[in-house]
Amino acid sequence: MPGEIDLYGVFVPSLLMLMLIAHALTVLLRHAFERCGLYRLVWHRALFNAALYVIVLGATVTLTRVLMT
Repeated sequence: MPGEIDLYGVFVPSLLMLMLIAHALTVLLRHAFERCGLYRLVWHRALFNAALYVIVLGATVTLTRVLMT
C-alpha cells in the first residue's frame, strides 16, 4: 500500500481513500441490514454500526495489501 496518492498535485494519504471506500460500503450494508430487518436483533445500533465500520475498514486494508503484492 503506497503512503500517498497524487490527486492532481495534492498528496492524499492512502488510508484516507480507504476510509472513504469503507464508509461507502458501510452505508450500503446499513441500508441492506435495515431492509432485511437485522437491526431488530441488535441491542445497541450505534455500537453495531461503529463495529461494522471497523470490520469493513480492516477488510478493505487487508484486501488492498493482498492485491498490491
